[in-house]
Amino acid sequence: MVSRRNFLKFIAAAAGALGFASLSRRFRSVIAQTELPPNAKEALYYVPGGKETADCLRCHTSPEPSRTLYCHIPHKGNYVKCQLCPKGCLISEGRRGDCRVRENRGGKLYTMVYGNPCAVHNDPIEKKPFYHFLPGTMALSLATAGCNLHCLYCQNWSISQVPPEQTENYELSPEEIVMVAEKLGSSSIAFTYTEPTIFYEYMSDIARLARPKGIRCIVISAGYINPEPLRQLCKIVDAIKIDFKGFSEEFYRKVCFGTLKPVLNTMKIIREEGVHLEIVNLVVPTLNDSEEQIRGLCRWIVENLGPDVPTHFSRFFPQYKLTHLPPTPVSTLEMAREIAVEEGIKFAYVGNVPGHKWDNTYCPRCGKAIITRMGFNVVEYHLKGGKCEYCGESIPGVWV
Repeated sequence: MVSRRNFLKFIAAAAGALGFASLSRRFRSVIAQTELPPNAKEALYYVPGGKETADCLRCHTSPEPSRTLYCHIPHKGNYVKCQLCPKGCLISEGRRGDCRVRENRGGKLYTMVYGNPCAVHNDPIEKKPFYHFLPGTMALSLATAGCNLHCLYCQNWSISQVPPEQTENYELSPEEIVMVAEKLGSSSIAFTYTEPTIFYEYMSDIARLARPKGIRCIVISAGYINPEPLRQLCKIVDAIKIDFKGFSEEFYRKVCFGTLKPVLNTMKIIREEGVHLEIVNLVVPTLNDSEEQIRGLCRWIVENLGPDVPTHFSRFFPQYKLTHLPPTPVSTLEMAREIAVEEGIKFAYVGNVPGHKWDNTYCPRCGKAIITRMGFNVVEYHLKGGKCEYCGESIPGVWV
Protein backbone atom coordinates (compact mmCIF):
# COMPACT_ATOMS: atom_id res chain seq x y z
CA MET A 1 0.00 0.00 0.00
CA VAL A 2 1.27 3.50 -0.80
CA SER A 3 0.77 6.41 1.57
CA ARG A 4 -0.65 9.72 0.42
CA ARG A 5 2.72 11.40 0.90
CA ASN A 6 4.64 8.73 -1.02
CA PHE A 7 2.08 8.67 -3.81
CA LEU A 8 2.29 12.42 -4.30
CA LYS A 9 6.08 12.16 -4.31
CA PHE A 10 5.82 9.34 -6.85
CA ILE A 11 3.62 11.36 -9.22
CA ALA A 12 5.67 14.52 -8.74
CA ALA A 13 8.92 12.69 -9.46
CA ALA A 14 7.44 11.05 -12.53
CA ALA A 15 6.02 14.34 -13.76
CA GLY A 16 9.32 16.12 -13.25
CA ALA A 17 11.39 13.42 -14.88
CA LEU A 18 9.06 12.74 -17.75
CA GLY A 19 7.55 16.14 -18.35
CA PHE A 20 3.90 15.61 -17.58
CA ALA A 21 3.19 17.88 -14.64
CA SER A 22 -0.49 17.84 -15.55
CA LEU A 23 -0.73 14.32 -14.11
CA SER A 24 -0.19 15.50 -10.58
CA ARG A 25 -3.63 14.78 -9.14
CA ARG A 26 -5.60 16.27 -6.31
CA PHE A 27 -6.22 14.07 -3.31
CA ARG A 28 -9.54 13.67 -1.59
CA SER A 29 -11.14 11.37 0.94
CA VAL A 30 -14.54 10.00 0.07
CA ILE A 31 -17.13 10.82 2.66
CA ALA A 32 -20.53 9.29 3.11
CA GLN A 33 -23.23 11.34 1.48
CA THR A 34 -26.85 11.01 0.44
CA GLU A 35 -26.18 11.86 -3.20
CA LEU A 36 -24.24 9.48 -5.38
CA PRO A 37 -20.56 10.47 -5.40
CA PRO A 38 -19.27 11.58 -8.81
CA ASN A 39 -17.09 8.46 -9.15
CA ALA A 40 -20.03 6.06 -8.72
CA LYS A 41 -20.86 4.02 -11.80
CA GLU A 42 -23.60 1.50 -12.49
CA ALA A 43 -22.21 -1.94 -11.84
CA LEU A 44 -22.11 -4.88 -14.19
CA TYR A 45 -23.51 -8.32 -13.37
CA TYR A 46 -26.57 -7.79 -11.25
CA VAL A 47 -30.30 -8.31 -11.60
CA PRO A 48 -33.09 -6.24 -10.06
CA GLY A 49 -35.24 -7.91 -7.46
CA GLY A 50 -38.59 -6.33 -6.85
CA LYS A 51 -40.63 -4.34 -4.40
CA GLU A 52 -42.06 -7.24 -2.45
CA THR A 53 -40.36 -8.74 0.60
CA ALA A 54 -37.87 -11.37 -0.56
CA ASP A 55 -37.33 -14.84 0.81
CA CYS A 56 -33.61 -15.47 1.39
CA LEU A 57 -33.94 -19.16 0.70
CA ARG A 58 -35.00 -18.42 -2.88
CA CYS A 59 -31.46 -17.28 -3.57
CA HIS A 60 -29.35 -19.33 -1.15
CA THR A 61 -29.00 -23.06 -1.51
CA SER A 62 -28.16 -23.42 2.17
CA PRO A 63 -29.61 -21.56 5.16
CA GLU A 64 -26.34 -21.75 7.12
CA PRO A 65 -25.95 -18.50 9.10
CA SER A 66 -22.29 -18.16 8.06
CA ARG A 67 -23.29 -18.02 4.40
CA THR A 68 -26.14 -15.53 4.70
CA LEU A 69 -24.72 -12.89 7.00
CA TYR A 70 -24.36 -10.53 4.04
CA CYS A 71 -28.12 -10.58 3.52
CA HIS A 72 -30.03 -7.56 4.79
CA ILE A 73 -33.22 -9.07 6.13
CA PRO A 74 -36.00 -8.36 5.44
CA HIS A 75 -35.46 -7.54 1.76
CA LYS A 76 -38.04 -4.84 1.27
CA GLY A 77 -38.17 -2.31 -1.49
CA ASN A 78 -35.98 -2.14 -4.59
CA TYR A 79 -33.54 -4.90 -3.70
CA VAL A 80 -31.01 -6.20 -6.24
CA LYS A 81 -29.05 -9.42 -6.56
CA CYS A 82 -25.35 -9.10 -7.39
CA GLN A 83 -24.05 -11.78 -9.73
CA LEU A 84 -20.39 -10.86 -9.83
CA CYS A 85 -19.12 -13.39 -7.30
CA PRO A 86 -20.37 -16.66 -5.75
CA LYS A 87 -21.76 -14.89 -2.69
CA GLY A 88 -24.65 -13.56 -4.76
CA CYS A 89 -25.49 -10.80 -2.32
CA LEU A 90 -29.14 -9.77 -2.17
CA ILE A 91 -28.94 -6.06 -1.36
CA SER A 92 -31.68 -3.80 -0.02
CA GLU A 93 -32.15 -0.16 -0.96
CA GLY A 94 -29.27 1.94 0.38
CA ARG A 95 -27.21 -1.06 1.48
CA ARG A 96 -24.00 -2.63 0.18
CA GLY A 97 -22.91 -6.16 -0.53
CA ASP A 98 -20.41 -8.18 1.44
CA CYS A 99 -17.52 -6.48 -0.43
CA ARG A 100 -18.53 -3.06 1.03
CA VAL A 101 -18.25 -1.27 -2.32
CA ARG A 102 -21.32 -2.21 -4.40
CA GLU A 103 -24.42 -0.30 -3.33
CA ASN A 104 -28.11 -0.41 -4.23
CA ARG A 105 -29.46 3.01 -5.12
CA GLY A 106 -33.04 3.11 -6.34
CA GLY A 107 -33.02 -0.48 -7.53
CA LYS A 108 -29.72 -0.10 -9.41
CA LEU A 109 -26.39 -1.47 -8.26
CA TYR A 110 -23.47 0.96 -8.27
CA THR A 111 -19.76 0.50 -7.77
CA MET A 112 -18.55 3.14 -5.31
CA VAL A 113 -14.84 2.82 -6.11
CA TYR A 114 -14.66 3.55 -9.84
CA GLY A 115 -11.66 5.81 -10.54
CA ASN A 116 -10.85 5.96 -6.83
CA PRO A 117 -7.82 3.79 -6.05
CA CYS A 118 -6.51 3.84 -2.50
CA ALA A 119 -3.11 2.35 -3.37
CA VAL A 120 -0.90 3.00 -6.39
CA HIS A 121 2.74 2.05 -6.81
CA ASN A 122 5.26 0.92 -9.42
CA ASP A 123 6.41 -2.59 -8.40
CA PRO A 124 8.74 -5.25 -9.75
CA ILE A 125 6.54 -7.92 -11.29
CA GLU A 126 8.30 -10.51 -9.11
CA LYS A 127 6.58 -8.93 -6.10
CA LYS A 128 3.15 -10.14 -7.27
CA PRO A 129 4.71 -12.78 -7.65
CA PHE A 130 4.86 -13.61 -11.35
CA TYR A 131 7.95 -15.66 -12.22
CA HIS A 132 7.05 -16.75 -15.76
CA PHE A 133 5.59 -13.47 -17.01
CA LEU A 134 7.87 -10.64 -18.16
CA PRO A 135 10.51 -11.18 -15.45
CA GLY A 136 12.58 -8.17 -14.49
CA THR A 137 9.94 -5.64 -15.59
CA MET A 138 7.87 -3.14 -13.63
CA ALA A 139 4.13 -3.18 -13.11
CA LEU A 140 2.07 -0.12 -12.23
CA SER A 141 0.05 -1.59 -9.36
CA LEU A 142 -3.24 -0.35 -7.96
CA ALA A 143 -6.15 -1.25 -5.72
CA THR A 144 -9.36 0.17 -4.34
CA ALA A 145 -10.87 -0.45 -0.92
CA GLY A 146 -12.88 -3.60 -0.30
CA CYS A 147 -12.79 -7.38 -0.75
CA ASN A 148 -15.32 -10.19 -1.10
CA LEU A 149 -13.33 -12.48 1.23
CA HIS A 150 -12.29 -11.81 4.81
CA CYS A 151 -9.11 -13.78 5.35
CA LEU A 152 -8.03 -13.73 8.98
CA TYR A 153 -4.40 -13.27 7.95
CA CYS A 154 -4.84 -10.56 5.30
CA GLN A 155 -1.70 -8.42 5.06
CA ASN A 156 -3.63 -5.52 3.52
CA TRP A 157 -6.59 -5.65 5.89
CA SER A 158 -6.50 -1.89 6.53
CA ILE A 159 -7.72 -1.30 2.95
CA SER A 160 -9.36 -4.63 2.05
CA GLN A 161 -11.64 -4.92 5.07
CA VAL A 162 -13.06 -1.39 5.05
CA PRO A 163 -15.36 0.63 2.78
CA PRO A 164 -13.90 3.39 0.59
CA GLU A 165 -15.08 6.04 3.03
CA GLN A 166 -12.36 4.82 5.42
CA THR A 167 -9.42 4.93 3.01
CA GLU A 168 -7.45 7.77 1.45
CA ASN A 169 -8.30 7.74 -2.23
CA TYR A 170 -7.01 9.33 -5.42
CA GLU A 171 -8.98 10.55 -8.41
CA LEU A 172 -7.44 8.65 -11.30
CA SER A 173 -9.51 7.79 -14.35
CA PRO A 174 -8.70 4.72 -16.46
CA GLU A 175 -7.16 7.05 -19.06
CA GLU A 176 -4.87 8.60 -16.45
CA ILE A 177 -3.78 5.21 -15.11
CA VAL A 178 -2.75 4.12 -18.61
CA MET A 179 -1.00 7.44 -19.19
CA VAL A 180 1.02 7.08 -15.98
CA ALA A 181 2.02 3.53 -16.95
CA GLU A 182 3.15 4.78 -20.35
CA LYS A 183 5.20 7.62 -18.96
CA LEU A 184 6.87 5.43 -16.35
CA GLY A 185 7.69 2.76 -18.90
CA SER A 186 5.76 0.11 -16.96
CA SER A 187 5.40 -3.06 -19.01
CA SER A 188 2.13 -3.93 -17.31
CA ILE A 189 -0.65 -2.68 -15.05
CA ALA A 190 -1.35 -4.90 -12.05
CA PHE A 191 -4.67 -5.07 -10.23
CA THR A 192 -3.57 -6.18 -6.81
CA TYR A 193 -3.27 -5.49 -3.03
CA THR A 194 -7.01 -6.04 -2.35
CA GLU A 195 -9.39 -8.09 -4.55
CA PRO A 196 -9.71 -6.82 -8.13
CA THR A 197 -13.02 -8.62 -8.61
CA ILE A 198 -14.76 -5.98 -6.51
CA PHE A 199 -13.52 -3.12 -8.73
CA TYR A 200 -14.32 -5.10 -11.87
CA GLU A 201 -15.66 -2.16 -13.91
CA TYR A 202 -12.62 0.03 -13.22
CA MET A 203 -10.24 -2.83 -13.98
CA SER A 204 -12.04 -3.70 -17.22
CA ASP A 205 -11.98 -0.15 -18.55
CA ILE A 206 -8.27 0.21 -17.75
CA ALA A 207 -7.46 -3.10 -19.45
CA ARG A 208 -9.36 -2.17 -22.62
CA LEU A 209 -7.43 1.09 -22.87
CA ALA A 210 -4.05 -0.44 -22.04
CA ARG A 211 -3.97 -3.19 -24.65
CA PRO A 212 -3.86 -0.91 -27.74
CA LYS A 213 -0.95 0.91 -26.08
CA GLY A 214 1.04 -2.34 -25.80
CA ILE A 215 0.72 -2.42 -22.01
CA ARG A 216 -0.17 -5.82 -20.53
CA CYS A 217 -2.66 -6.17 -17.69
CA ILE A 218 -2.30 -8.68 -14.87
CA VAL A 219 -4.68 -9.68 -12.11
CA ILE A 220 -3.72 -10.81 -8.61
CA SER A 221 -6.86 -12.40 -7.24
CA ALA A 222 -8.27 -14.95 -4.83
CA GLY A 223 -10.36 -16.22 -7.73
CA TYR A 224 -13.72 -15.81 -6.01
CA ILE A 225 -15.64 -14.74 -9.09
CA ASN A 226 -18.49 -16.15 -11.17
CA PRO A 227 -17.76 -17.83 -14.52
CA GLU A 228 -19.41 -15.28 -16.84
CA PRO A 229 -17.55 -12.16 -15.61
CA LEU A 230 -14.35 -14.23 -15.39
CA ARG A 231 -14.56 -15.34 -19.02
CA GLN A 232 -15.15 -11.76 -20.13
CA LEU A 233 -12.18 -10.62 -18.06
CA CYS A 234 -9.96 -13.29 -19.61
CA LYS A 235 -10.55 -11.71 -23.03
CA ILE A 236 -8.92 -8.43 -22.00
CA VAL A 237 -6.15 -9.32 -19.52
CA ASP A 238 -2.88 -11.15 -20.06
CA ALA A 239 -2.10 -13.00 -16.85
CA ILE A 240 -3.83 -13.99 -13.62
CA LYS A 241 -2.23 -15.11 -10.38
CA ILE A 242 -4.52 -16.94 -7.99
CA ASP A 243 -3.91 -16.66 -4.26
CA PHE A 244 -5.12 -20.13 -3.41
CA LYS A 245 -5.99 -20.35 0.28
CA GLY A 246 -5.96 -24.05 1.11
CA PHE A 247 -7.14 -27.36 -0.28
CA SER A 248 -9.90 -27.61 2.30
CA GLU A 249 -13.52 -26.52 2.36
CA GLU A 250 -13.26 -25.98 6.11
CA PHE A 251 -10.27 -23.66 5.70
CA TYR A 252 -12.09 -21.54 3.13
CA ARG A 253 -15.19 -21.26 5.32
CA LYS A 254 -13.57 -20.63 8.70
CA VAL A 255 -10.48 -18.63 7.74
CA CYS A 256 -11.51 -16.86 4.53
CA PHE A 257 -15.34 -16.76 4.71
CA GLY A 258 -15.70 -18.28 1.27
CA THR A 259 -15.91 -21.70 -0.37
CA LEU A 260 -13.42 -23.87 -2.21
CA LYS A 261 -15.24 -25.11 -5.31
CA PRO A 262 -15.65 -21.72 -7.08
CA VAL A 263 -11.89 -21.10 -6.84
CA LEU A 264 -11.06 -24.47 -8.36
CA ASN A 265 -13.51 -23.69 -11.16
CA THR A 266 -11.89 -20.28 -11.67
CA MET A 267 -8.49 -21.84 -12.27
CA LYS A 268 -9.92 -24.30 -14.78
CA ILE A 269 -11.59 -21.47 -16.71
CA ILE A 270 -8.38 -19.40 -16.81
CA ARG A 271 -6.56 -22.34 -18.39
CA GLU A 272 -9.43 -22.97 -20.81
CA GLU A 273 -9.31 -19.33 -21.91
CA GLY A 274 -5.56 -19.52 -22.55
CA VAL A 275 -4.57 -16.81 -20.07
CA HIS A 276 -1.21 -17.19 -18.33
CA LEU A 277 -1.81 -18.60 -14.85
CA GLU A 278 0.35 -18.82 -11.74
CA ILE A 279 -0.73 -20.08 -8.31
CA VAL A 280 0.41 -19.02 -4.85
CA ASN A 281 -0.45 -21.01 -1.74
CA LEU A 282 0.30 -19.15 1.50
CA VAL A 283 1.17 -21.97 3.90
CA VAL A 284 -0.25 -21.19 7.35
CA PRO A 285 1.06 -23.26 10.29
CA THR A 286 -1.53 -25.64 11.80
CA LEU A 287 -4.27 -24.52 9.39
CA ASN A 288 -3.41 -25.54 5.82
CA ASP A 289 0.10 -26.97 6.11
CA SER A 290 -0.67 -30.69 6.31
CA GLU A 291 0.94 -33.04 3.82
CA GLU A 292 -2.54 -34.25 2.91
CA GLN A 293 -3.73 -30.78 1.88
CA ILE A 294 -0.56 -29.92 -0.01
CA ARG A 295 -0.43 -33.22 -1.86
CA GLY A 296 -4.13 -32.96 -2.68
CA LEU A 297 -3.62 -29.49 -4.16
CA CYS A 298 -0.58 -30.52 -6.22
CA ARG A 299 -2.32 -33.60 -7.55
CA TRP A 300 -5.37 -31.53 -8.46
CA ILE A 301 -3.20 -28.98 -10.29
CA VAL A 302 -1.47 -31.62 -12.41
CA GLU A 303 -4.71 -33.45 -13.22
CA ASN A 304 -6.81 -30.36 -14.00
CA LEU A 305 -4.39 -27.62 -15.08
CA GLY A 306 -1.29 -29.47 -16.20
CA PRO A 307 2.26 -29.77 -14.86
CA ASP A 308 3.53 -26.47 -16.32
CA VAL A 309 1.60 -24.05 -14.07
CA PRO A 310 4.12 -22.22 -11.84
CA THR A 311 3.17 -22.97 -8.23
CA HIS A 312 4.52 -20.94 -5.31
CA PHE A 313 4.44 -22.01 -1.67
CA SER A 314 4.82 -18.80 0.35
CA ARG A 315 5.85 -18.20 3.90
CA PHE A 316 3.19 -16.90 6.29
CA PHE A 317 4.02 -14.14 8.74
CA PRO A 318 1.64 -13.23 11.59
CA GLN A 319 -0.89 -10.67 10.36
CA TYR A 320 -4.28 -9.19 11.23
CA LYS A 321 -6.24 -11.73 13.31
CA LEU A 322 -3.70 -14.58 13.24
CA THR A 323 -0.90 -12.89 15.15
CA HIS A 324 -0.81 -15.79 17.62
CA LEU A 325 0.61 -18.14 14.98
CA PRO A 326 4.35 -18.40 14.23
CA PRO A 327 5.89 -17.78 10.80
CA THR A 328 5.91 -20.81 8.56
CA PRO A 329 9.05 -22.92 9.09
CA VAL A 330 11.17 -22.90 5.94
CA SER A 331 11.32 -26.69 6.21
CA THR A 332 7.53 -26.82 5.72
CA LEU A 333 7.82 -24.85 2.49
CA GLU A 334 10.63 -27.12 1.31
CA MET A 335 8.43 -30.12 2.07
CA ALA A 336 5.60 -28.55 0.04
CA ARG A 337 7.90 -27.99 -2.92
CA GLU A 338 9.21 -31.55 -2.71
CA ILE A 339 5.64 -32.88 -2.74
CA ALA A 340 4.85 -30.70 -5.75
CA VAL A 341 7.80 -32.13 -7.67
CA GLU A 342 6.82 -35.67 -6.68
CA GLU A 343 3.33 -35.06 -8.05
CA GLY A 344 4.72 -33.82 -11.36
CA ILE A 345 4.71 -30.00 -11.09
CA LYS A 346 7.67 -28.76 -13.16
CA PHE A 347 8.00 -25.27 -11.71
CA ALA A 348 7.54 -25.21 -7.93
CA TYR A 349 8.84 -22.34 -5.80
CA VAL A 350 9.53 -21.43 -2.19
CA GLY A 351 8.30 -17.87 -1.65
CA ASN A 352 8.82 -15.12 0.94
CA VAL A 353 12.27 -16.53 1.72
CA PRO A 354 14.70 -14.19 -0.11
CA GLY A 355 17.81 -15.91 -1.39
CA HIS A 356 16.40 -19.43 -1.13
CA LYS A 357 17.60 -21.74 -3.91
CA TRP A 358 14.04 -22.71 -4.79
CA ASP A 359 13.18 -19.08 -5.44
CA ASN A 360 15.00 -19.52 -8.75
CA THR A 361 13.73 -21.07 -11.98
CA TYR A 362 15.39 -24.25 -13.17
CA CYS A 363 15.18 -25.96 -16.54
CA PRO A 364 13.15 -29.16 -16.11
CA ARG A 365 15.35 -30.94 -18.66
CA CYS A 366 18.98 -30.06 -17.79
CA GLY A 367 18.38 -28.82 -14.24
CA LYS A 368 20.39 -25.62 -14.62
CA ALA A 369 19.27 -22.29 -13.15
CA ILE A 370 17.82 -20.22 -15.98
CA ILE A 371 16.46 -17.32 -13.88
CA THR A 372 18.22 -16.42 -10.63
CA ARG A 373 16.55 -14.03 -8.21
CA MET A 374 17.48 -12.11 -5.10
CA GLY A 375 14.38 -10.78 -3.47
CA PHE A 376 12.37 -9.05 -6.20
CA ASN A 377 15.39 -8.64 -8.48
CA VAL A 378 16.43 -10.84 -11.38
CA VAL A 379 20.21 -11.22 -11.19
CA GLU A 380 20.75 -13.84 -13.92
CA TYR A 381 18.67 -14.62 -17.00
CA HIS A 382 19.46 -17.54 -19.28
CA LEU A 383 16.54 -17.72 -21.69
CA LYS A 384 16.68 -17.07 -25.41
CA GLY A 385 13.42 -16.95 -27.31
CA GLY A 386 11.64 -18.61 -24.41
CA LYS A 387 14.08 -21.53 -24.41
CA CYS A 388 16.77 -22.67 -21.98
CA GLU A 389 20.07 -21.14 -23.03
CA TYR A 390 21.89 -24.36 -22.12
CA CYS A 391 19.82 -27.18 -23.64
CA GLY A 392 17.14 -25.51 -25.77
CA GLU A 393 14.17 -26.74 -23.73
CA SER A 394 11.04 -24.59 -24.22
CA ILE A 395 10.01 -22.95 -20.94
CA PRO A 396 6.29 -22.09 -20.63
CA GLY A 397 5.64 -18.43 -19.94
CA VAL A 398 5.52 -14.94 -21.40
CA TRP A 399 9.07 -13.70 -21.74
CA VAL A 400 10.68 -10.34 -22.39
